[in-house]
Parts: sequence; structure tokens; C-alpha cells
Amino acid sequence: MERKNAWEGYSTDQLEELDGLASRYIDYISNNKTERRCFAAAVKQAEAAGYESLENVVREGRTLEAGSKVWAGVHGKSLILAHIGTEPLEAGLNILGAHIDSPRLDLKQNPVYENSGFAFLDTHYYGGIKHYQWVTVPLALHGVSEGESRERLTKLADYLEVTDVLDKFPAQMSGGQKQRIAAARALILDPEIVLADEPTGALDSKNARALMEKLSGLNADAGTTILMVTHDCNAASYCKRILFIQDGVLFHELRRDVPDETQQAFYGRILSVMAQLGGGSANVL
Repeated sequence: MERKNAWEGYSTDQLEELDGLASRYIDYISNNKTERRCFAAAVKQAEAAGYESLENVVREGRTLEAGSKVWAGVHGKSLILAHIGTEPLEAGLNILGAHIDSPRLDLKQNPVYENSGFAFLDTHYYGGIKHYQWVTVPLALHGVSEGESRERLTKLADYLEVTDVLDKFPAQMSGGQKQRIAAARALILDPEIVLADEPTGALDSKNARALMEKLSGLNADAGTTILMVTHDCNAASYCKRILFIQDGVLFHELRRDVPDETQQAFYGRILSVMAQLGGGSANVL
């Protein structure tokens, strides 16, 4: 038997109320778009409604009581709101869940390959889009006009030397080109800080050098802060400050004497520190 559609039972006032809710949600998702921005907006709304951070409550050693309202976040993407009732938990609780319809990048449905009990996954481009589309997705999400998007893309692609591959699909590009396209995607919104995890890990020495020169240029010309994690001493030699970590503990720090110290000289000092890591010496100069 066909179930009755819930909309058929709503009154005129209820339908108008739902239309208003839908309109507000359209504004909400248009203004925030991504999971993290939706999370931040939701936290702001929750605190305005009297909710406080559960982390603060725990840190201050306070006890939740009936009527307490707290929020907790998971990696800045998922939000939990809790309103403590007067009945004991054994009497039950009410749960209401919602999903943010924000654009995201998913994993491939099937592993790239499986080996020794591990499944290796990779990300993919929705609909097989070309790289000029991929790079400008952040601009579209933030409402940047088509004209300004084209101007930013042209300038950045020229700087990173990927103009000739913007109209290609991922399978048509080399590893170095893909790496620079990834850099373009990260830099298209002119961020104040860029987090780079082994940016040269998949590149040969020529492409690695080219990418590091571009990142260094962005730091020097645009003032962009580059925070990089790497095991590559050559890549590290492009930096101005290096923190060495061994067994989860800060081992040593090096600062490059810019502009007096050459990159090659700084590279030599980095190698000296690396030679000491095995012995645990903290007296490296």
C-alpha cells in the first residue's frame, strides 16, 4: 500500500514555515559551502543560543547539570550539541541528526590496488573534469566571479608553469605537472599560510627543485607562509627555519642566515644535524 506523502498533511501555515526554513538554509549553505565553514557557523549559532564548549567545561573541572548546554567538535567538521535534561540517562534521550550538503572530495569506490592486507586508495576528480576546472573549484565555492577567476588562474598557472596542461585530464599529465596543479589548487585563494606534507615526495630531482623554487618565490614575493613537513634535506634547504623532531621530541632548530648564507651552505648545516640524529646529540652548530 502506498504511503501518504507527509506534505499532503501540512497546513498552509506549516508549508509557509517550511518554505522559510528552506530559504534560510539556502542562504546558510551559500554563505558557508564547505564542511569546516559550516562547522564554524554552527558553533557561532550554538554559542549565541547558550551552548558552551565541552572542552572548556572539562578543563575547568565543572560538572554538567540539568539544563546545561554544551557543544563538542570533531576535527572542525562534525558538531555535537547536548542539552542536559532533568531525567536520568537510563530513561532515554532524544537524538536529532543533520547532514551538511557541502561539496567534498570523496575516495574512489574501489581501491587502486591491494597488497599485504592493505588497500591503497586514491582521490578522483568528479566527472573527469579538466585541470583548469579543478583548480578554480575553490573560487566557485567562495563566489568569485568568472572574470576574476580567469584572471587569477592565468596569473598563477603562468607562475607555476602549468598553463599548457590546464586543458588536460589527470591521466594525460606527468607526476610533476600534477604536483604543480595541486599547488595551484592550494594557492588559488591567496592563503596567508600553506601547509605542505612532503610536497616533493613523488617528484624527481628536477621537478622537486622547480616546485620548491616556486614555493620559495611565493614566500618572498607574496609573503605567503609555507609550513612544510619533509624528510628531504634538499627541500628543507629552501626554508628559513627548520625544526627537527626525533621520537616525538623537538631535537634541534636551524635558522638560515638570509641573505648572507647560501642555500648550499644551509644544506650542509642540515646534513650535519641529520648526521647527529642517530646519536641524539643536542650540541650541533
